[in-house]
Amino acid sequence: MRSYLIITEMEMVLMYLKVFLVGGLLCAVGQVLIDYTKLTPARILVSYVVAGVALGAVGIYEQLVEFAGAGATVPLTGFGYLLAKGVKEAVAANGFLGILTGGLTAASAGIAAAILFGLIMALLFKPQDKS
Repeated sequence: MRSYLIITEMEMVLMYLKVFLVGGLLCAVGQVLIDYTKLTPARILVSYVVAGVALGAVGIYEQLVEFAGAGATVPLTGFGYLLAKGVKEAVAANGFLGILTGGLTAASAGIAAAILFGLIMALLFKPQDKS
């Protein structure tokens, strides 16, 4: 029984390592783009979402999600992947109408949480312009 726990713990450590490396690599690429290009952070964020949509549409991002789990789904590329996956599933179920509804339906929980937590933080901390 004890050897089973050691194997399980080793698998868990390996999983955490994969999540950390993939998520860290995605973030490091973004940081390099901020530091060494003239791209604005907003353009980099949008390009991450678009890259996630494009890679999800052709099926490449699915393999990364299977390999790294949250390391691939938490960054903005994961949001783009979720949109593409939602559209694929909705088109299969509803036809042409799925193009319009699939992405937002799949990402609705994340969008709602972002809006709610943004509102809570704005109420608690009184945001101001930088001066």
